[in-house]
Amino acid sequence: MEVSVISDYMINEQIRDREVRLIGEDGQQLGIMSSREAMRIAREANLDLVKISPAARPPVCKIIDYGKFRYEQARKDKEARKKQRIIEIKEIRLSPNIDSNDLNTKSNQARKFLSAGNKVKVSVRFRGREMTRSSIGRVILEEFAQSMSDVAVIDNPPKMEGRSMVMFLMPNASSKGSGSKNSPKKNSAQTETAPSKESQQDPA
Repeated sequence: MEVSVISDYMINEQIRDREVRLIGEDGQQLGIMSSREAMRIAREANLDLVKISPAARPPVCKIIDYGKFRYEQARKDKEARKKQRIIEIKEIRLSPNIDSNDLNTKSNQARKFLSAGNKVKVSVRFRGREMTRSSIGRVILEEFAQSMSDVAVIDNPPKMEGRSMVMFLMPNASSKGSGSKNSPKKNSAQTETAPSKESQQDPA
């Protein structure tokens, strides 16, 4: 039998309580007895004595195969992690002037991110005197959001952050896996796409 301290459970010789309530291998209640007697029963079954409810009076111990128990717990934890979805934030960067070709490219990139279940941060960066025309950034972002309305909804509306105006989009219920590529409205400018600092991975 194994004596281990690798988990929060006390097992085998670690259990030093005077009395314990024992549960058998098949879940049957074996009653209250000394920990020594409980250990003897576990040894005869070639299994481990594990304290599963230390706060109970007396503590509750169960006879189990501890190695198998740990394996099953690790497997369940792994399966639970697989089912968890990590939502990333991808960023699309625009400048205050954009032509339809560039906007189509960025729109398609955003659709790809949204179809994968990620949020998208769309930003318009102002340089120099462009700050005096920051209102155009709101128009660009609102038109971009409108062009994406079949796959996305606005999570956070346009607002200024330093020298940039930013907006967040999130997938709507029908966007996942849609791969739709509708053309956005026309504007005039240059664009660039870069990974958001809020995302841990580069855009694919």
